[in-house]
Amino acid sequence: MTWTVMPTFDEYERARETFQWDLPESFNPAVDFLRKHDDTSRTALRYEQPDGGLETYSFDDLDERSDRLAAALANLGVEAGDRVGVVVPQKPQNPLTHLANWKVGAVSVPLTVLFGRDALQYRLADSEAVAVVVDPSVRETVEEIRGECPDLEHVIELGDGASVDGDAHAFEDLLEAHEPGIDVYDATPETPTAIMYTSGSTGPPKGVRHSHALWLGRAAAAYNYFDQGLEAGETTVWTPADWAWGAALGGTLFAAWHHGCTVVGWPRDGFDPEAAYDLMERHGVTKAFMPPTALRMLMAVDDPEGEFDLSLETFASAGEPLTSEVVDWVDETFADVAVNEFYGQTELNLVVGNSEAWFDTRPGSMGKPFPGYELAVLDPDTHAELATGEVGELAVKPGDRRVFFDEYWKLPEKTANKQTESGWFRTGDLVKRDDDGYLWFVSRTDDVILTSGYRVGPMEVEEAILHHSEAEQAGVIGVPDETHGEAIKAYVQPASDDYDPERLREEIRDLVRDRLAEYEYPRRIEFVDELPTTTTGKIQRRSLRDREGLVDAADE
Repeated sequence: MTWTVMPTFDEYERARETFQWDLPESFNPAVDFLRKHDDTSRTALRYEQPDGGLETYSFDDLDERSDRLAAALANLGVEAGDRVGVVVPQKPQNPLTHLANWKVGAVSVPLTVLFGRDALQYRLADSEAVAVVVDPSVRETVEEIRGECPDLEHVIELGDGASVDGDAHAFEDLLEAHEPGIDVYDATPETPTAIMYTSGSTGPPKGVRHSHALWLGRAAAAYNYFDQGLEAGETTVWTPADWAWGAALGGTLFAAWHHGCTVVGWPRDGFDPEAAYDLMERHGVTKAFMPPTALRMLMAVDDPEGEFDLSLETFASAGEPLTSEVVDWVDETFADVAVNEFYGQTELNLVVGNSEAWFDTRPGSMGKPFPGYELAVLDPDTHAELATGEVGELAVKPGDRRVFFDEYWKLPEKTANKQTESGWFRTGDLVKRDDDGYLWFVSRTDDVILTSGYRVGPMEVEEAILHHSEAEQAGVIGVPDETHGEAIKAYVQPASDDYDPERLREEIRDLVRDRLAEYEYPRRIEFVDELPTTTTGKIQRRSLRDREGLVDAADE
């Protein structure tokens, strides 16, 4: 198969049997996304500004502007292999920076504007980023931590010389000062493309380094969960999810551009279901990636097809299990709209999902393996394959190793531990498979919390809480939440008996928001006299889950 035209398979089983990862010898995603299309004057991006103004960019426009930025980065001394942070919401400058990075051979580090100082500082320092492009909303935070990021030489802020002060470079001034037409870096599918950070339960976030083959894996997956309906010049795609998230960046934005489709960008704070429907109507959105939390919020609007003139064909969703209630609501509310849940990991691409174009979906199921991947359910301890219906750890083998991650950044032992002796990549997720091949999510094997589509490591939240002088110890778990899937709950042992519970709750929430991210603060806080610990002093989160009446699925 080639990567300029995706194949069409009428039958799922035939696709599974015949699909092969025929990756090209030479591959630069900037060229693939922008230059390969029959008509590069077509609209690639419709950017609706917060004030309602509209900017439209063709593939040619993005190519020309990213050329200028690439020339500017090279002039600043950015070289092939250097890391460049991107802390920009759904604005054109976000993908422009990634494209420019790849044109000079640099490695992108996608970061959300929701991060607080500690989260940003750790990731910029750990990735050894030499430059970072920032939204004005986070400029002050970046300046505060700049001295704690020893490799960071250049801060580029969105705007021009009239709005950007201090020693930051103005994004628009850099574009104005440089010409297009640079020599694009001669890359391959193995060329490093990005370091994405994933939260773990037993330590600090891990950097996951990918090669350019990542984007081809994402494009193939999107072909599946968007029901083979990504048509150049016909399809318009939107997601409310932050473009720093892998499923939004690679599985929506860049997957759409690989197929020559139009993407809508809308940097809006929070999620308003009425406004979301209105946006999809205005722009004729046909394919929407909606995290489960967003879908649940859309349910609050009565008769959306009657109130809005929608062009929707498919909702895709991922980040946490999609309940049968949401799937049934889509089926009952929309005449011809499919809802396809899919599953992936930062490390392993998007490997399982539903596709109504291929097979009947089953509410609550993760779906079936996408073509190009072999899946198994393993005993978490022995790594032996388990029988149908048994609960075990989901493991994956790709048809081409390159579509998976290269390594955990500077963590060779953790990289080695991701694979079993027989070559299976372990996911850390417990699942079971039914007689018809559908997979069903059961739980995580670790303590990661899935909230509003984000994976949150409890240790990072616990450490942030302990920066409050009145907090002696903290234990964090996820608890069921109707809107967010899971809510973060913190058990906090105060340093003394002399405290105001309501004041301390608000101060802890504000502290975590400031240090980590808006979505990482504990929505529920319970003060306790003592926390359960092991003999070595480690918080026993399982005991906290028992206290909530939550049973680990592996022990059922």
